[in-house]
Amino acid sequence: MANSKETAVQPFICGLDAALRVIGGKWKPLILFFLAKEPRRYGELKRCVRGVSDKMLIQHLKELENDGVVVRTDYQEIPPRVLYELSPFGFSLADALVPLCSWGEEHADIIEKNLIAKSED
Repeated sequence: MANSKETAVQPFICGLDAALRVIGGKWKPLILFFLAKEPRRYGELKRCVRGVSDKMLIQHLKELENDGVVVRTDYQEIPPRVLYELSPFGFSLADALVPLCSWGEEHADIIEKNLIAKSED
């Protein structure tokens, strides 16, 4: 008999659906982007991901850790020192986002123009 956790998971529609279940949320792709460059402490990550609240950053980091994307290392020191880094699974996901980053850079001017036009309506 399956437990309730197993039965609560809906099947994926496609591979994109599976990926979005892991990176869904406004801040997760940016967290992945900055952790792909190097492991970071919480404060560093908070400065990189401008605009994210402490609550959302903590929540997203916990979710990414639970999904096996991020590894959290607590050095049990005073003052506290905690390091976040991508797991090998996390690096594979970050690599999958590289073409999306390139697309965004390539089309940033069009996106900006459309956002400005939308805000003027």
